[in-house]
Amino acid sequence: MLICNLLASKGISCSNLPTVEIARLELKMGAGVVVLAEEGLTPTDIAEWAAQISEQPSWSDFPLILLTVSGEVDRESQRKMLALQPLGNLVLLERPVRPETFVSTVQAALRSRLRQYQMRDFLNEIRATEEALRKSEKLVVAGRLAASIAHEINNPLESVTNLFYLIGTSTSLEDAKKHTEVAERELARVSQIVTQMLRFYREPSKPAYVQIREILDSALTLYEPRLTHAEIVIERDFRECSPILAMAGELRQVILNLIGNALDAIGRGGTLKLRVTNTHEHSNGSRPGIRLTIADTGSGIEPEIRKSLFEPFVSTKGNMGTGLGLWISSEIIRKHGGTIQVKSSVLPPSTGTVFSVFLPLTRTDLPASALKEYELSDA
Repeated sequence: MLICNLLASKGISCSNLPTVEIARLELKMGAGVVVLAEEGLTPTDIAEWAAQISEQPSWSDFPLILLTVSGEVDRESQRKMLALQPLGNLVLLERPVRPETFVSTVQAALRSRLRQYQMRDFLNEIRATEEALRKSEKLVVAGRLAASIAHEINNPLESVTNLFYLIGTSTSLEDAKKHTEVAERELARVSQIVTQMLRFYREPSKPAYVQIREILDSALTLYEPRLTHAEIVIERDFRECSPILAMAGELRQVILNLIGNALDAIGRGGTLKLRVTNTHEHSNGSRPGIRLTIADTGSGIEPEIRKSLFEPFVSTKGNMGTGLGLWISSEIIRKHGGTIQVKSSVLPPSTGTVFSVFLPLTRTDLPASALKEYELSDA
């Protein structure tokens, strides 16, 4: 009670807690510092304190002040110090302690704890901002896709309208049949585009085993009219490739972004090379996985931009880009346990950029129960 009165006289709110269990509860509820008496701590108490402190989040380093008894340093006191090490951020004050020293120690501990809470709030703000940026980029991607698909659907529909007119004015059954066959092909093209769009949005909410080649084919289908119009040559090198455990929708977002960037860089009349194959990541324990390579013969990326290419708001497109696509893509790849690298040249005649994505076959960061669940859902 004397301690509470002393701290209250200095404007520090304090509660006198009857048990160690209640003190640990106060830690969870947001206490700034806890003052304990050495004689009130049993080995069981120390173990329980240590267990609770070990579960702290990364920003937290809860301060404890332990009032000890005076005495010389001997084998017994050293043994006690070793037993107290698991308590972490521990300050020892030998009694009798001067009131000024005690108050100063408590104030320093409270300032430290306040900084920790400020860091917690800062980290929460960063996470919220990053999530908002991811959502905004998804909306941008969706908007671009919707505009592109609306344009690509409109072209065959206009052809169908003209073909119906020709069918109506045909003077022979043979001509009408020819026009009908062309109209059916155009409508099939519309159906294919819509099907791919629906696949993009109707993805499962949990990871499943997917084939990267199928995602590449799906992305190329959406970009096919643009590729044809720009006279860009596609070189596919799809080798033996194992399925991987992943979020197909997120990987499709990465692939659409990388291919879209490549097409922007090429402009017209270049080459887009796509390769996917089984491989090992020799720099990280020789993990088995797949490697996706997307290479273009575009203008390349300047070295000063390349250094920070995967950071937010870094763009090679000036005001035409958001600067979020590659950052979000790298975050998606990292979340899948993989890596993404880039090589580029701006020196003619060998200008161009190569993105290399490695994705592991298995997710070692997932518990065995989760892997089993995904295998069952895939079956």
